[in-house]
Amino acid sequence: MAEVPGSARVLVIGAGIVGNSVAYHLARLGWRDIVQIDKGPLPNPGGSTGHASNFIFPVDHSREITDLTLDSVRQYREMEVFTQSGGIEVARTPERMQELHRRMSSAIDWGIESELLTPGQVAEKVPYLDPSVILGGFYTPTVGVVDSLRAGTIMRERAQQLGALTSVPTVEVTGMDVEHGRICRVRTNKGDIEVGTVVVACGVWSPKLARMAGAAIPLTPTVHQMISIGPVPQFADTTGEINFPIVRDMDTGCYERQHGQEMEIGSYAHRPILHNAEDIPSIEQSKLSPTELPFTADDFDLQLEQALELMPDVLGNPDVGIRYAINGLLSMTPDGSPILGESPQVDGLWSAAAVWVKEGPGVGRMVAEWMTDGNPEFDLHGADIARFYPHQRTRRHVRARAGEGFNKTYGIVHPSEQWSSNREVRLAPMHADEEALGAVFFEAGGWERPHWYNSNETLLGDYGDQVMPREAEWDSRWWSPIINAEHLAMRERAAIVDLTAFVVFDVRGPGALDLVQRLAVAQMDVAAGRVVYTSLLDERGGIRADLTIMRLGEEHFRVVTGGATGMVDLAWFRRHLPSDGSAYLVDVTSSFSTIGLWGPRARDVLGSLTTDDVSHEGFRFATCRTIEVDTVPTLASRISYVGELGWELYVPMEEGARLWSLLREAGEPFGLVPAGIGVYGTTGRIEKGYRAHGAELDTEHTLVEAGMTRPKVKDADFLGREAYLKQRAEDPVAVMCTLTVEDHTGPDDVKRYMLGGEPILTPDGAPLVDASGRRSYVTSAGSAPSLGKHVLMAYLPPEHASVGTHLTVDYLGHRYPVVVGSTDATGLFDPDNERIRR
Repeated sequence: MAEVPGSARVLVIGAGIVGNSVAYHLARLGWRDIVQIDKGPLPNPGGSTGHASNFIFPVDHSREITDLTLDSVRQYREMEVFTQSGGIEVARTPERMQELHRRMSSAIDWGIESELLTPGQVAEKVPYLDPSVILGGFYTPTVGVVDSLRAGTIMRERAQQLGALTSVPTVEVTGMDVEHGRICRVRTNKGDIEVGTVVVACGVWSPKLARMAGAAIPLTPTVHQMISIGPVPQFADTTGEINFPIVRDMDTGCYERQHGQEMEIGSYAHRPILHNAEDIPSIEQSKLSPTELPFTADDFDLQLEQALELMPDVLGNPDVGIRYAINGLLSMTPDGSPILGESPQVDGLWSAAAVWVKEGPGVGRMVAEWMTDGNPEFDLHGADIARFYPHQRTRRHVRARAGEGFNKTYGIVHPSEQWSSNREVRLAPMHADEEALGAVFFEAGGWERPHWYNSNETLLGDYGDQVMPREAEWDSRWWSPIINAEHLAMRERAAIVDLTAFVVFDVRGPGALDLVQRLAVAQMDVAAGRVVYTSLLDERGGIRADLTIMRLGEEHFRVVTGGATGMVDLAWFRRHLPSDGSAYLVDVTSSFSTIGLWGPRARDVLGSLTTDDVSHEGFRFATCRTIEVDTVPTLASRISYVGELGWELYVPMEEGARLWSLLREAGEPFGLVPAGIGVYGTTGRIEKGYRAHGAELDTEHTLVEAGMTRPKVKDADFLGREAYLKQRAEDPVAVMCTLTVEDHTGPDDVKRYMLGGEPILTPDGAPLVDASGRRSYVTSAGSAPSLGKHVLMAYLPPEHASVGTHLTVDYLGHRYPVVVGSTDATGLFDPDNERIRR
């Protein structure tokens, strides 16, 4: 058996499916001197991989997760450890049946063969299921099971055959040393390892390991109950591991699947049972393994009754008994996504955690690519470890959200659904006034942000059907026509928007200009007082960020970015700081409150509070300066994400409430209203065709495809410039387009309104596929009240990207006619941008 070496180029901690995948793909990409350790024996060291049910359903509403899953299946197939069985998600309720139609839309989005089945058709494929209990099913023939332990062994052996990997089992990490902000040493019970790069890929133990280095991997070990029953007579004449489709009984949070002569039944419906990583028993203390805890039968009683309803011939048979039952541990995160990438707290410390078996090899490949050249093939912003704010790394937050999220594993989760646990963590200074106005709060980065104000309900009478009311409950959930009324009031008069959730950080020092010039596509060598809207690219020309930068002085720039992506953007800047210390970052988010003031009367409102010149000539668009608003010194930035005249106003946090009150009072004669993020983030921007990062913009698309190229490319070098120049010289593979829905009439003559994620199809229902194999789907959807239209945004193949082209959109199983309204960044509303520059 190999001994622990005294040094390594990279250390992978964990020998489950993820750790083995990372080790192999690093080796494949040319890394050598890779060391892998695990405190358990090989090939099954006792982690979650060892007791996983090992089935894979490829369809997910998330493109990111689907990409990782499909890539993993490809690898499993190549290793010959994948057995295709088919799988069916069944519905007991009309609400779930609607969700299965939505699953079907996602299957079309990602090009995964699937179909909806009647109860009788489900019973034909699963003859031991009672069709009278269900309303239908969603069938995916490419569902299957894998031998994840064998796959891990194959990848580990392949890395060893390349002469790249030394694997040492039964080695426990006892500490980590960090010097000058970087990991430098890992201490084990069998000796120290000098190493500058460490991958934590040990599942439920990951938080414990990260804390040894002074960092956080915010997940919590969570129980998933599973039993195995048998022998099942219906399986007596079958051979191999599985012959029938796997069944997900979604409304009861259970799954049932054949495993040889037995049936496994697992549940995500029982009470959340959370553990601390430090409290997981050792191998010596465990009867089975550290992640197979004693079964608590009372928690499973209801699930067993519901499984009996669905499969009475199996579970009602007195000869079929429980053979095996565990409280198995898996990893749950605060937002349900994996935790991948280099820690923003400790350089060289990488996370590959909270990953299911179905995503393991895909994650291994992406993390290895990320470590090698910084550019994984898939956009992983939703899984980036840097996304977490400090409060989101705390144990209390992690446990609260993991507990809430566990029962949503098989839940019907609305695209706009909000978390209910651990709220009111970060409050804007005007929060009390917003509450008094009946604000309905959505969360962003822990901030409570008004999405609309019930006090504006009176506007509904003013605008009537212009607010485009929605009759269907699903379409109107987490939405209100008040949003559209606030929008119309802003377009007619003026509105103020609480933007305190912005992430704001300063770039300072003699090297500040060099840093922002190196990262930004736009020219940053501008005069102090200029505001620059710019994209940031990666080396391949993928879109890494979308933000604004104000030049406040010779050696002072202020970056403003969104609350959802702010921590990732901050980490991107930090990773590119010059080694000579000539530039540094200061996160000033908690120092400033931001209020947006927009609308044709915005200048009247602001002008009534200041003696400074805020005329068009005196305060030009895309400029900023400090003005006096009554007694409040205010940094005013004339820029807009809603396509209206106005300013973003930045004031010290303690003066935010006063500025808010001043604006409300001064705005009353001009008809000013408070407006929520529903206007700022959806209606205002979508009428103007403004792109949003994470929706239209990501690393898998280019500025050319997004229609965001500038007339000229600056001479100064910047990250991604070479790739960007090449992209500009070639025809785009896809074109970002704005479309309008021409007829909303759906089944039962109810008008329906898309929410995002729906496939765009030809008039006869065929999918649109670009030359890279990507299918067209809705990236953003929302009302355009000024136009009286519901607007969609989507990337289309060039041959379909022409104004006036008629297509369709599939929404919950029904096709609706749409027409292309714009094939570039020109907005459907005010296409000449007259309002923003007046």
